[in-house]
Amino acid sequence: MPKIADLEYTPNPNARKFVLKEPLTSGLARSFENAEQAQRDELAARLFAIPHVTNVFYIDNWITVTQDGEADWQNLLREVATPIREAPAAEKASEEFAKAAAWLAEDEGGATLSDGDKLKLEQINELLDEEVRPFLQGDGGDLYVVGLEGSTLKVHYQGACGTCPSSISGTLAGIEGLVRRIDPEMEVIAV
Repeated sequence: MPKIADLEYTPNPNARKFVLKEPLTSGLARSFENAEQAQRDELAARLFAIPHVTNVFYIDNWITVTQDGEADWQNLLREVATPIREAPAAEKASEEFAKAAAWLAEDEGGATLSDGDKLKLEQINELLDEEVRPFLQGDGGDLYVVGLEGSTLKVHYQGACGTCPSSISGTLAGIEGLVRRIDPEMEVIAV
């Protein structure tokens, strides 16, 4: 049962980040944008059962909960703290989820990427790991690559970043500038 070590504000006024003393996962990000997606995840389902919760994102020792902007944070924080404290700490299940969730370098149409595109995608992910994800995670969010089609990189924001206005504007432009080091024609779109 994870204990809450700290509560942090995020750049998104509708999201709060709980820092935990024990991990919920072992390196696997879990992201849910609605109650339907959360049905198979006990923690996320319990959080979505609380009125006003609109997004749940967690990885390792932190969880970000986003609300619809209609709730008073002071009251909502007390409600969401209970399922977070009662959640089991990371287990073998995290490894199984990671295996099931890993996409095998295939684009959305199911066609296998060329060796050149696989290399490009590997370089992009390394760049994102080094220069983008640590900052997004520090603010209670993250992103993952959804697909690569030619010179178009599709990314999806998670957690606090998913509904933060700066994600779609400044952050996306910054990411595009970074990946253009790898491919000067690269365009980045959020999906």
